[in-house]
Amino acid sequence: MAFGQKKTIEVKDQNFNQGWLFKKDTLKGAEITSYYDSNWRKLNLPHDWAIEGPFSIKNNARTGGLPIHGIAWYRKHFTIDSKNKNKQISIEFDGVMSNAKVYLNGQFVGERPYGYIGFELDLTPFIKFKQENVIAVRVAPEDLSARWYPGAGIYRNVYLKINDNIHIPQWGTYITTPTVTDEKATVKIQTTVKNTSNNSIKAILETTLKNSNGEVVATQSQNISLAGISEQKVNQEIEIKNPTKWDINAPNLYTAVSQIKINKVVVDEYESNFGIRTIKFDANNGFILNGKRVAIKGVCLHHDLGPLGAAVNFRATERQMQIMQAMGANALRTSHNPPSPEMLAVCDKLGIVVIVEAFDEWKMAKVPNGYNKYFDKWHEKDLRDMIKRDRNHPSVIMWSIGNEILEQAKNEGWELAKHLNDICHDEDITRPTTAGFNYYPEPFTNKLAYQIDVVGMNYWPADYKEIKEKNPNLIIYGSETSSQTSSRGVYHLPIEYTEKHETNQVSSYDTTVGPPWAYAPDVEFDAQESNSFSLGEFIWTGIDYLGEPTPYGGKDNATNGYWNSDWPSHSSYFAPVDLVGIPKDRYYLYQSQWTSEPMVHVLPHWNWKGKEGENIPVFSYTNCDEVELFVNGKSFGKRVKGKDFTEIPSEYHGFKRGMYKSKYRLSWEVPYSPGSLKVVGYKNGKIAAEKVIKTASSPYQVKLIADKTVLDESGNDLSYITVRIEDKEGNLCPIADNRVEFSIEGQGVLAGVGNGDATSLNSFQANSCNAFSGMCMLIVKSIDKRGEIKITASSNGLESNNITLKVK
Repeated sequence: MAFGQKKTIEVKDQNFNQGWLFKKDTLKGAEITSYYDSNWRKLNLPHDWAIEGPFSIKNNARTGGLPIHGIAWYRKHFTIDSKNKNKQISIEFDGVMSNAKVYLNGQFVGERPYGYIGFELDLTPFIKFKQENVIAVRVAPEDLSARWYPGAGIYRNVYLKINDNIHIPQWGTYITTPTVTDEKATVKIQTTVKNTSNNSIKAILETTLKNSNGEVVATQSQNISLAGISEQKVNQEIEIKNPTKWDINAPNLYTAVSQIKINKVVVDEYESNFGIRTIKFDANNGFILNGKRVAIKGVCLHHDLGPLGAAVNFRATERQMQIMQAMGANALRTSHNPPSPEMLAVCDKLGIVVIVEAFDEWKMAKVPNGYNKYFDKWHEKDLRDMIKRDRNHPSVIMWSIGNEILEQAKNEGWELAKHLNDICHDEDITRPTTAGFNYYPEPFTNKLAYQIDVVGMNYWPADYKEIKEKNPNLIIYGSETSSQTSSRGVYHLPIEYTEKHETNQVSSYDTTVGPPWAYAPDVEFDAQESNSFSLGEFIWTGIDYLGEPTPYGGKDNATNGYWNSDWPSHSSYFAPVDLVGIPKDRYYLYQSQWTSEPMVHVLPHWNWKGKEGENIPVFSYTNCDEVELFVNGKSFGKRVKGKDFTEIPSEYHGFKRGMYKSKYRLSWEVPYSPGSLKVVGYKNGKIAAEKVIKTASSPYQVKLIADKTVLDESGNDLSYITVRIEDKEGNLCPIADNRVEFSIEGQGVLAGVGNGDATSLNSFQANSCNAFSGMCMLIVKSIDKRGEIKITASSNGLESNNITLKVK
C-alpha cells in the first residue's frame, strides 16, 4: 500500500511493523488475548525466520537448506483511540509466507494460503476501543512447497488502516491512458468508493493529477451518492496537455490524488502513482513502447534478497535492479510469483518493464506441497487481487498466468488457460497475457498456446524459426533463456566442459555444458539476432538465489523427498551476479551485448603460481570493435569482434551437442608470467576502453568499500559494504579465503553477511565471514536515530580497516 497507492490524510494508513512478538512453536491457544507472551522474542517486521536458522542437510537443498517449515506465531498488543469508534478499521498484509490465519482478540478474522499475494482483513467487528487489543497471526509454511527458497513468516510490510465510513478501499483506483499523443493524453480513472455505514451518503469525489515535480496539471470533481452498505465505481476522464511519457530512458511518473469531500471537508484521501505511455505487441515487429520498437533485454528473478532472505527491503530491492540495469537489462520477469509492491515501485522509478507472474503450478503438482493444493479454491481471488494491486504501474507490460505448468502437455489444458486468460482481461483490458512454456510442440498442437496473447518459450532458441513458421500470427519471445552456470572468480584449468567438479564449483570461463536444458548466452544472442520477430529474452537468472543449486542439486529421493546428494551446495549458480550482488565474468558478457558505453573485460585472474610458462586461455568481452591483449606490456595481438571466433561447447535440451563458434567472445592462449594482463578496446581505430589485472602478492590488508555512506534514519536503510582482501599495493588477492571479523558501533546493526559461495554454510547473521575469490559482503542497517556508524573489519595477520557511515 505504501508503494503506488496510499492514504494521506490524518487518519492515514499506519505502518504496523513495529513491536511484534514472535515464537516458533506449535502452540495451543496462542490466538487468545490472555495467552502469556511476555517471554516471546520482540521484533519488527518484515521478518523471515528461516534465514536466521542454521543450514541443515536434513532440509531440502533445492530450497536453500534452511528451516522454512514449521508453525510460528506473531502477536501484537495495540490500542485504538475511542475517537475512531465510528471508523472502519482494517489490516493489510503485503504478504505472509504462508498458510496465514489471522485472529483479533481471540476471534478468527481471515486467512490466506498463498504467501505471495497481499490481502486486507476487516477488524472493525472485533476491535475494542480504548482497550488493549491483541492481533495474532499463525503461520504454517511447509517444506517442499516450492522449487526454490520461499522464506517463512510475515516477510512483507503490514499496515493498519483507519477509514471513514465513506472511503476508497484497497487497490481502489484503476488508471488507464486510452489516448496518448505528444500534444495530449486522456487519463481515465475508475475509482471505487465504499460506504460501510447503514445510511445513504452524498459526497464529492475530487481527483487531482500532479506531475513528477508535484505540480498540479489537472483537476476534476464529481458528485456521488451511495446507499448504505454499498460500493460504487466512479469513472472520470481527465485531459493532460503536453504529457511527459513514462519510458525506459525517461521514467516519468504522475500522481492521482483522490479526495472524498462531505460538506467541503476531506474525509478520505488516496494517492495513486501512474505513468503515461503506450504499449503494443506485434507478431513481426516485437514490443513497441511509445511508438518505438524496444528489444527486451530481460532477467528472471526470484524474490529472495540473498543474505537478507525473503524479508522485503526497499533499498535491497532497488540495489538489485540498479545492478541489473548497469548490466544493460531493461526488463524483469517476476519468477514465478507476484512480486513485492516495493519491486514494482523500483521498476517504475528506474524505467524497467515487468512481466508479473502469478503461478508456478495450476492443478497439477510439481512439488508435494505446492500451490496445486489451493488452486481450486483460491486461484481466481489470488489472480484478480494481483492484477488489481499492480495494474496502475506503468512498468507492468504483461500478466503471466503460469510458468512451465504441467497442463501444457494435456489436451484439456487449454480450457484452464482460457479461464485464467479471461480473468486477466476482465480485470485489465490494457495488457496482454503470457505464459512460459518448456514443452514443444505440445502447447501448440493442443492449442493451449493459442489461449494467451503472447507466447513465452523457455530454452528453445534453435526452434524460434520453426515455431514462427508453423504459427505465423503468434507473438513469441524467450521467457527463460540460457541457464548457464558459474562460480564467481573460479577458473578450472585446463578449460573443462563437464558439468560437475570435485569442489562443487563451476568454472567462470562459462564453457561448462551445465544442466541438460541449458546453453551458453551466445546461442541466445544469435537466436535473437536471427529472429527479429522475437520480443527479446529473459535470462535465467539475473542474480543468484537461495535454493536450486544446479548442477549440484542432486536428485529426488523418493523415500524422503529431499535433494541432498551434492550438499553443501544450497544456492544457485545460474546468474551473472552472485548471491551478494558481486558481478561474475558473465555479467560483462551481457554488458558487452546490452550496453553502448564503451567497455572491455578480461578473464581469468592472473595469479597462477606453479604454471609459469604454461599457456593460459584468456577471454575478453567488449562492445568495442576490436581488442588488443598485453601481457607485461607485450602485445599478443588484436582480435576483431564479429570476425574472430571463440569455440565453446553448446547443447540444449540434451540432444544437440557440439562446439559453437561464438562471435561474442575474443580469446588468446598466452604463456603465464606474473605481472599484468591488460586489454584495450578500440572503436573506429581509437582507444575507447581498457582494463588491467595484476598478479597479487600475499594478502596484506582488508579493504572496505560502501555503496552508500549516508543512510536515512528510517531504521530500514542499508549500506552494502564490499570487503576485499588486498596485497600491499591494493591489488585484489583473487584466491584469498581469509576469515574477516566485523565490529559495528553507533546507530546501525548488522543486517547480513555473505560471500557468494554456493557451498558456504556461514550463517548470514554472523559477525564474520570468509572471503570467496578474495571478496565478501557486509550489509549494515541503520536504526531510527541520527548519528554515525563505525565499522571495523579485521582478519588474522592482515591490516584491519574501518569506515564511518552517517545516519541522517
